[in-house]
Amino acid sequence: MSLKHLLLVGALALLAACSSNAPVIDESLSESELYRKAQVDLDAKNYGAAVETLRALEARYPFGRYADQAQLELIYAYYQNVEAEAATASADRFIRLHPTHPNVDYAYYIRGLASFNRDRGIIERFLPLDMTRRDPGAARDSFNDFAQLINRYPNSQYAPDARARMVYLRNLLAAYDVNVGHYYLKRGAYLAAANRGRYIVENFQQTPAVGDGLALMVAGYDRLAMYDLAESALQTLQQNYPEHPALVDGKFKHHVEPAQAEMDWLEATSVGMIDAVTAPPPRMAKTQMEREMDRQYQNAVDALPREIRVGGQEAHRSFWNKLTFGLID
Repeated sequence: MSLKHLLLVGALALLAACSSNAPVIDESLSESELYRKAQVDLDAKNYGAAVETLRALEARYPFGRYADQAQLELIYAYYQNVEAEAATASADRFIRLHPTHPNVDYAYYIRGLASFNRDRGIIERFLPLDMTRRDPGAARDSFNDFAQLINRYPNSQYAPDARARMVYLRNLLAAYDVNVGHYYLKRGAYLAAANRGRYIVENFQQTPAVGDGLALMVAGYDRLAMYDLAESALQTLQQNYPEHPALVDGKFKHHVEPAQAEMDWLEATSVGMIDAVTAPPPRMAKTQMEREMDRQYQNAVDALPREIRVGGQEAHRSFWNKLTFGLID
C-alpha cells in the first residue's frame, strides 16, 4: 500500500474516532438545564458541544420558552465551529420561520459573515493569499446578504460592521475584475479586456480599481486600433489618476501585470478590514434567560400599588427593598 493510501486510511480513521466521541446529551435534562449547559459551552468556546446541546434543545422542546433563542445561538455556534454551510442554512431557516422576530437582523448578519468566510479555509485565514484572484462567488453572496440587512434594518446594531465589510467586498470584487482584464490582455482578447475595464469604471465608482479600469480601456482600445476611444480613456486617466502606475511622466506605459499588487491598495482603502475578516461576531447582548428575569422583575415592580412604590434611582435601593420588590425596606 502506498504512502498516499496509508495517509488516507489514517485520516478516515481519525475522523471516525472523532465522530464516535460526540457528546451524549442526558435525556433527563430539562429545557432550562439544556439551555444553561449550552450557555456554559458557548462561554467556554466549546462550540462543537454547544451545537449538539442546542440541537438537542430544539429537537426536544421545539415550542419551548427558549426555542427562538436556541435557534439564534445555534447559528452563532455553527459559524464559530467553522461550519459555514450549516450556519447559512440555520440562518435561512430562522428568517423563514420568524420574519418579524425582534432579533432577525442577527440572522441576516451571521448569514453574511458565513458567506464572507465561506472560501477562507483554516490555512487561508493565516497566510497572505491574494483574495482578488479567487472565485468571487462567496464575496458576491456576502455583499448581497449584508445589503439585505442594511436595506431591511438600517438602524440595526450590526449595520455599521456590515457597511464596512461591504466596502471591503466591493473593493475585492473590483480588484478581481482588474485581474480578469489583465488575463484577457495576456491572451490577446483585447476587446474583452477593454469591455472589462469599462465595466469596472461604470460599476465600481469610488473604488481604487477605477484607475486600473481606465488603463485596461486604453490598452485594449489602442491594440484594437480604436485610437479615439483609447485617447478619451487616457485623458480621463491622466486627469483623475496622474500617479497611476501605468503612467510614466504623464505618458501611458501600461504593463500586462499591474505594477503594484492589488492587496496593497485594497488593504489601505479598506480601513483595516483585512485584519478583521476572522474577527468573531458578537453574541446576543443578553441571553433569553437574562431577559426573562429582567422582564419578570419589571412586571413585579409595575404590579405594585402606586402608593407603596419606591421612587428614586435603582442604585439607592436597599438590599431588602430589591429582594421584596419594595414591599419591605
